[in-house]
Amino acid sequence: MSRAKKKTPVKTTVRCAIYTRKSSEEGLDQEFNSLDAQREAAEAFIASQKAEGWTVLPDRYDDGGYSGGSMERPALERLLRDIDAGKVDCVVVYKVDRLSRSLMDFARIMETFERQGVSFVSVTQQFNTTHSMGRLTLNILLSFAQFEREIIGERIRDKLAAQARKGKWTGGAPVLGYDVDRSGPSPHLVINAKEAAQVREIFQMYLREAALLPVVKELARRNWANKRRTTKKGKQLGGRPFDKATLYVLLTNPIYTGQMPYKGELYPGEHEPIIDRELFDKVQHQLKENGRTGGAEVRNKYGALLRCLLRCKGCGTAMTHTFHRGKGRHVYRYYRCTHEIKNGRDACSADSLPAQEIEALVVDEVRRLAHDEALLAQVLTDAHAAIHAELAAAQRDLDDLRRQLDRDGRELKRLAASGRTDDETTSRIADLHTRLADAKRQQPQLKARVSELNNEIVTHADARAALEEFDDLWKNLIPREQARLLKLLITTVDYDGQAGTVSVTFRPTSIRSLIDRRLEQAA
Repeated sequence: MSRAKKKTPVKTTVRCAIYTRKSSEEGLDQEFNSLDAQREAAEAFIASQKAEGWTVLPDRYDDGGYSGGSMERPALERLLRDIDAGKVDCVVVYKVDRLSRSLMDFARIMETFERQGVSFVSVTQQFNTTHSMGRLTLNILLSFAQFEREIIGERIRDKLAAQARKGKWTGGAPVLGYDVDRSGPSPHLVINAKEAAQVREIFQMYLREAALLPVVKELARRNWANKRRTTKKGKQLGGRPFDKATLYVLLTNPIYTGQMPYKGELYPGEHEPIIDRELFDKVQHQLKENGRTGGAEVRNKYGALLRCLLRCKGCGTAMTHTFHRGKGRHVYRYYRCTHEIKNGRDACSADSLPAQEIEALVVDEVRRLAHDEALLAQVLTDAHAAIHAELAAAQRDLDDLRRQLDRDGRELKRLAASGRTDDETTSRIADLHTRLADAKRQQPQLKARVSELNNEIVTHADARAALEEFDDLWKNLIPREQARLLKLLITTVDYDGQAGTVSVTFRPTSIRSLIDRRLEQAA
């Protein structure tokens, strides 16, 4: 009688993928870092299961510098793709929270594992996910991992709030006009002289133009862009051209006045202001006024020259342009007090003003500048004050540049004396050399700007020549351009309904704007 031979069980191979992760990039450039330590521990565990057919896959799934609170990790995404392709039987990690710190994300990952029949092992927290007890243990561990992550997040938020209350920089990307100085015990904002000069000019430009779109076009012509910066990995970010949205963000950022915004609150900042409070408030007021009109200037179909300029002195509110059609489709245009429109005729004593008459009166007031010596003298005094303010700003730009040169020079000497040759130090030294070269090139430009401003002081003869040619310039403009020119020349037109008088307030830059327009027409 023959005996049947026993069948030798076929040993199945368990293909093990090792996943490693570290939240920060600190220390990853070392020869043996945290990711290597995690992998070494996982390889040792897999070797201990060699009798069960476990073997390490050669592919590395390492996420260095990625948070466990997000699924957007390149190595994790690649691991999940390989699992879907049937290339992995088991995933091994050093600790559960290396795979994920979010209970919801972990549940999604585990669904993928179970769907593909992939087991999951933690080297330091041994359990088997094929059993209910192993899954319970896993969920408990993950709950604690998520709790730890949330606690860390709360601590970080509390720390940022405390920093903001002390006026310290709370991190993030620096805005145009500032750099981050990391040479001290804590990083802080310092003025970038070249960019700060651009920021000041952008604020002044908006006040002159009184609209976002002309400023955007001028910035594009000058090739001025948003803040450029380089990450530690050498990636270039920012540097995009301005549009209306990004320009609005710049013009409304209180950080330029020396304040530190955080969670809707403002705190006095440690950094130096670029824009004085008075200029910032003027820009905010202009933005608010433009927001109320909703772009009315663009839709100025009937050529209302005083839209956004004419105000009812008695009510302190704007006078809006209205019209009605008469016989023969003739259009009759008027200006009415908005307070009276909203609250009835008894709310305001000012009558409706015939548009053509009041517009002609205001244009005559511009012409009168050429013959009224007292009025012209006052406008020229205001113009000179504006020029002197620009001179002071240009001198401040020069002072900022000198401070930046001194600061960068000191840092360069310190780094050179340290003898460090790591990539970050070498990159910083190269960056400082570039900044110093740019600053030295910019210095003569700023000095030339100071000289140019001195030459821009409008003489009595220049003003009279520009005003004498006003009629020729006015006739060559279409109604929309005429309205634009009046906004460049005039701040407000006040109508006193009780006295029946009209007063015109000219902009300090009115004569210079008129001279510039005359030169543009001549070109």
